[in-house]
Formats: sequence, C-alpha cells, structure tokens
Amino acid sequence: MKRLSVVFLVCALWFSCLPQAPAHAAGNAVAKLPGNSNPLMDHKLGADPYALVYNDRVYIYMSSDAYVYNSNGTVKDNDFSALNKIHVISSADMVNWTDHGAIPVAGSNNANNGQGIAKWASLSWAPSVAKKTINGRDKFFLYFANGASGIGVLTADSPVGPWSDPVGRALLTTSTPGMSGVTWLFDPAVLVDDDGTGYLYSGGGIPNTSDPASVANPKTARVIKLGADMTSVVGSAVTIDAPYLFEDSGMHKYNGKYYYSYCINFTGTHPAAYPAGEIGYMVGDSPMGPFTYKGHFLKNPYAFFGVGGNNHHAVFQFKNEWYVVYHAQTVSKAVLGDGKGYRSPHINKLVHNSDGTIQEVKADMAGIPQIVNLNPYNRVEAETIGWNAGITTEPSRAAGGPFNNQNVTSINNGDWIAVGNVDFGTGGAKSFKANVASTAGGKIEIRLGSPAGTLIGTLNVGSTGGNQTWRELETTVNNTTGVHRVYFVFSGTGTGNLFNFDYWQFTANSSSATRVEAENMTLGGTYAGKISSPFNGAALYANGDYSAYNQYFAFPTHSFTLRGASSNSGTARVDLQIGGTTVGSFYFTGTAPTTQTLSNISHATGPVEVRLTVSTDNGTWDAYVDYLEYTN
Repeated sequence: MKRLSVVFLVCALWFSCLPQAPAHAAGNAVAKLPGNSNPLMDHKLGADPYALVYNDRVYIYMSSDAYVYNSNGTVKDNDFSALNKIHVISSADMVNWTDHGAIPVAGSNNANNGQGIAKWASLSWAPSVAKKTINGRDKFFLYFANGASGIGVLTADSPVGPWSDPVGRALLTTSTPGMSGVTWLFDPAVLVDDDGTGYLYSGGGIPNTSDPASVANPKTARVIKLGADMTSVVGSAVTIDAPYLFEDSGMHKYNGKYYYSYCINFTGTHPAAYPAGEIGYMVGDSPMGPFTYKGHFLKNPYAFFGVGGNNHHAVFQFKNEWYVVYHAQTVSKAVLGDGKGYRSPHINKLVHNSDGTIQEVKADMAGIPQIVNLNPYNRVEAETIGWNAGITTEPSRAAGGPFNNQNVTSINNGDWIAVGNVDFGTGGAKSFKANVASTAGGKIEIRLGSPAGTLIGTLNVGSTGGNQTWRELETTVNNTTGVHRVYFVFSGTGTGNLFNFDYWQFTANSSSATRVEAENMTLGGTYAGKISSPFNGAALYANGDYSAYNQYFAFPTHSFTLRGASSNSGTARVDLQIGGTTVGSFYFTGTAPTTQTLSNISHATGPVEVRLTVSTDNGTWDAYVDYLEYTN
C-alpha cells in the first residue's frame, strides 16, 4: 500500500502529510472513514474472507491480494499472482482490528522467499479455518486452494499459528474419490458439526459454458467427510447440485438445518430466482445433503459500492448475532479510481427469518457498530486499528508480543491511527506509554474525537538506535474519563519513516474502575441468556451457566465489584473464576439489584478468561448479573 501511495497519492490525497506540515494538518483516511466499520481495513488488501470465532474474538482469514505493477510502475489489473499467503486480522468489537500479518503458505519454487510452509503449493487461495478439540487440546485447521487444482491443509495450536503442513501434499485432488469432474477444485469451506465430525466443501466452474444444461446445473460442487484428525478424508465426495453454481462454497448451521451457500454464475440468461453474481443458498437436513435451493441473500458488490467483480462470502455467528463477511473493491477504487480486481473485507448483519429463510443483506460502508468498548488499561497492539491515514504494518522483532507480532511503520508527519470507543472509566487515566523504535524520532500526539481533537498528551520519541531496537517510553496525560475515539497523530521533521510503533497502554488513576457489561460477555450453559429487566444484563438460570470474557491482567491483585440479583426471594451464588480458578464468590438474596465487592483478590496475570458462574450452593441457582468492575 505504501508504495502505491508514493506513486499515486502524494499530491492527490496526502498533500497535507508533507514533512514540514504541522501535526494538526493530518492526513485523510483512504476508504474506511472514521465512524464507519467497512472495509475492515484499508492499510492493506484482503480477498475471499473467512471467519473463525474463538475466545470472544472474530478472526478473519483472507487471500493475500496485493497490487501488481507494470514495468512503468502503474498498477495493472489483478492477475492473482500475489495470492501465495494468507492475511489474518482479529477483533473483539468488530471495529478495531488487530493485524496478525501473513501466513506464508505457499512454498513451491522458493515462494515466500523460501519461508513457505506447504512446499508443494505455489498458491494459497480462499482460506477456510476450523477449530476442533482433540485429546483435550484446541487445534486449528486452515484449508486453502492451490490455485484451482487442489485443497491443502495446515495445522496450528492457536488461531494465528505457528502453522505446519501435516500432510506434505494436497489433501484433495481430482483423484480423490468422488472429486472427478470438478472444473475448479478450490474455494474450500469447513464445518465441524455438533458431534465433532468435520466436513469439507469445495469446487466450482462450468464444464461447458456453451451448454445451457451445464450452465444451469454444473454439478461441480462437492462435500466430503473429514477424518477425526481433520487432515484426512473418509469415503467418497458427494456432488452438490447447486443451480447456476460459479464458485465460493459456504456452509453454516442454523436451528438444526445445514445452509450451503455459493456465488451464482454470470454465464447466459438466468431465471429471476438465480440472479447472476449474487450469493444463493440451499438448505438440507444433513451436512452432506441433499440440499434444496431456497433463494439468495447477498447481491453482487456492484449493487452497493459501484464496483463489481466476483462475490465471495462466509456466514458466522458472534455473540448471539449472525453476520456475513464478504469482499468488495472499495479500497482499490478509492486509491485507483478503478477497483482493477483488488478486494477488501467487509462485514454486515445477516438475519434468518422465522421460517428459516434468509433476508437480503444490506451491505454498506457503515457496517457493524462497535459491540464492546476497548479497555485502554490493557496492553493494546499498535496494529490494532479502527481507522488510519498513511501508515502500514510489518513484522516486528519486539519482545513480548503475540506470535507473528506486527508493528506500525511507514510513519510520516501527519499520519495517524485511531481506535473506537475507548473507555477510560470514571476515574480516568494519568499516563500513557508506548513501545517504539527509531533512528529519526518524532512525536505521538494523543487526541480525542478527531486528528485535530482535544490534545490530552504528547509522547516525545527520540532515537532508540535502530528501527527494531525497542524502548518503552511514557508521558503524563490530562485526566481523561468516559468513552472516546482516540487518535494517535504522528509528527516529525524527518523525510523518511519517523519511528515504528509496537504497542500502547494507559495507566489509570488509582481510583479508576474498569467496567465490563455482562450482556457483552460470552454466555454459556444450558439456559444462560440476555435480559432487559431489572437491568440490561445476563440471566444465569442453571447450575454451571456462565458469562465470560478474556482479560489481560498486568497486576496480580484487584478488587472486583459485581452488580446482580436473584430471580426470586432465595440466595443465588455467583463464583468469580479467573484463569480457571475460583477466586471468590458473590451472594445475591432477593430480586432487588445490589452490588457486592471482593477486595484485594489475588489471581493469575497475563491473558486469562474471567468467568461468572452460577453455583449450586446456598439456595437457588437463578442469578441475574449486570456488570463486573475491577480496580487496582
């Protein structure tokens, strides 16, 4: 992206970012405008998105669309030659997305500079990812297409890797039983059913575009059962007779039914029920079919964004809501004036009707409102970005970060990054620290609301001795309370990269409390659900019902306050569990809401799960919980 901005945008879009401009003359966002949630990112591209939900986060995996250049430096139409890795981003709130970099999948012919994982593959198109617990451990499986010639699989112990190739060759080829006759053996989708059995969907293409029967019923989609290890197949693939199939297999399960979805082809004249380039869907009682065509739910991107191309999607559920992730050429259109086939990820809400049909999705740039606030008192990776101007990301050698840690780079005067709905609480923040590396130096201005908004603090960044020589720096900030959009505006007089930015964190005033609403947590158990009375919160009705979220604790001792009530005149017990250990219990008697505090509780540090679990002890099970607050 940065190379493209230098060639095309210095004068047209980012003239306000010239080195001598004052910091308040900040640059402009390219495509994801502040306040909007789509596209999910615009500092780089990503196509064929697929969603995995794990531990209160959504992970999006994408083909590595990247601009391809002519010899004269102009961008040519996408030839898909750069799709040999998988981009990964994740979010807990659907607005601020953490960049986890690229998985170097393809390894044939020295692809990915010799770091490619699958040495037999030259490409990695259209990923799909699943999690399965095997022998008590969560394992992750990434399926990808080697062009249109076969499907491979990688495995890992976390959603971001490190990944390995357990098979050493393609998992599916046209020689796999039942796969003969598939025109394009690509675009995998994976389902792990409730009983733990895995199913892999793939295929596409029209065997004979001049034959109307072949166009109407290509019969090139397949489903095959996976072995218990998820890296082998069982039996023979079954044909899915999807009318007017083009590509892009999708699968989700809703109310006991199996929804196979796909992109309808563009060839010939179609009946109205099969509109060209839209996402159609079929429903069945078994993951291997048969499936019955029901309709369509996502129009071609052209209908919404004025630039078309192919359509690719995945349906997923997150925090009791359904969504569809898809791609559109919005970033490339904003940068080039013409999409040229380069795609970026978007998410919009998806609704199932009471009869099981799916409503038409209303795709737009507004996207999904932020569903939980961001906690500034936890370490936040700088590559967690809601909106930005001018920057990009790169692999980082800074210590202490996640696997394949990234840092923000290509920082010039007037560039900025921003995050949405940062909750400073009622006590407020007193200081700010950041991990930076530099040979030039500059400043980070911390502003609220906009790049020129209220200045609450400035961090001076001097030379650290190298662009990967890291130093944590700190500055005081004006006492800031409440919820704000926070901008980090960069300034400096150098003509190159001013510095690199790894992570940031605010320090709270000692009286500051951080609140997490129960209805925004993950609810689990037999009868757990959301309530609107006597407050907006969660109901934990049965023994073992819980509400939980993931938290990073830098310190081992906090005080915890829970607001709650019993559903009747009895006493309900709610256990506070941190990192799998019960550290205390709250007791609520009667239906009137009360708050209870556990003071100076010792607990595990680092990334842990915080869980509120209703217990069998002390009377009734039924508990209502409103929010949990913790203070230092």
